[in-house]
Amino acid sequence: MFILNTNRDYRRPLEPADAETLGIAAAAGVERHLKYRDNNTETRLVSLPALAAEAGVAAIHIKDEGHRLGLGSFKALGGAYAVVCLVLEEAGALLGRAVDMAEFQSPAVRNVAETMTFTCATDGNHGRSVAQGASLVGARAAIFVHAGVSNERVAAIARFGAEMIRVDGSYDDSVKMAASVAEERQWTVVSDTSWPGYERIPGLVMQGYTVLVREALRQMQLPPTHVFIQSGVGGIAAAVAGHLAIVLGEDRPIFTVVDPARAACLFETARAGHPVTVPHTEPTVMAMLECYEPSLVAWRILSRVADAFMTVDEEDAVSVMKRLAYPAGGDRAIVAGESGGVGLAGLLKAVADPAIKAALSIDDRSRIFLVNTEGATDPRKYQDIVGVSPDVVDGEMAGKE
Repeated sequence: MFILNTNRDYRRPLEPADAETLGIAAAAGVERHLKYRDNNTETRLVSLPALAAEAGVAAIHIKDEGHRLGLGSFKALGGAYAVVCLVLEEAGALLGRAVDMAEFQSPAVRNVAETMTFTCATDGNHGRSVAQGASLVGARAAIFVHAGVSNERVAAIARFGAEMIRVDGSYDDSVKMAASVAEERQWTVVSDTSWPGYERIPGLVMQGYTVLVREALRQMQLPPTHVFIQSGVGGIAAAVAGHLAIVLGEDRPIFTVVDPARAACLFETARAGHPVTVPHTEPTVMAMLECYEPSLVAWRILSRVADAFMTVDEEDAVSVMKRLAYPAGGDRAIVAGESGGVGLAGLLKAVADPAIKAALSIDDRSRIFLVNTEGATDPRKYQDIVGVSPDVVDGEMAGKE
């Protein structure tokens, strides 16, 4: 399914608060934050010229977040960043002075952090980031996971010392449970989705994501003409689209939001013109995108700066995982988890459909930007789908360096 953005807010300026959250100064601040983090390196921008030629476009670039900060996904940039920011703010309030990021592991800050508990609901990747952020500053973390989260992903979060709490039902059920328990126990919710009255912290999470766009623009010779970004609740799509709109202005690329057909909350929200909750059907293989209700902040941004919305099917996600693992024509291999290559799946569906291709003005001059949002965050599931372990694919990558 495909629709153009016809909402009344389309092309209107971002709300001032959103423009500040996703702006140039904020992204520069995130980069400064990362300088104090272990394992911090810019992730690769991978060019796929053979695939670009096959798709009939000038270039395809994928920002590969599969090794970000040792956590395996772009979510490493959001939850941990928000946790550290909140601890520094609390320390500043108690100490009566501004507390800089350079002090984030100091005894004074850790004394404050030890009194704080951070919580969230997660499909896997966001919870891992929140748990890591809490461990960095010496705070507690309590992470809610729904029935569909694999044991491997739960174990990857628990290794940071987080308390793991299983919830029957879906991701949205775990979001509600996390908020309820946090209110009762006075924990701080660090969610990557937002709801009425709860926007600032999800904004910080999204702010963390802007750094991958900042890096990518430096790594490209020319800015992209088109962007396809996958969406769960909308945070990554809104962060990328919003920051590009601020940095590039009228020269910003044509931006398409890509949803799983089985959890198309942004697509249906765009079609309705207001936030909607979609019904639960069969689970999607795109586990990190299995969300049935959009983030209000993300929708407010995307209603203004996204140009189109589309869905992809289960077989599309599986196909691009294999296509990236076994590239043709000498292109570099990429380890993409079940949700990682969904933006590419959207692009390939778009160029195969003459009507969509024309609607998005894609031609042989188009320069496409995508984000591999996760590597093999569940290595066993990756091997079951792709037929080879992620280590083997990583080895192929290393052999081409």
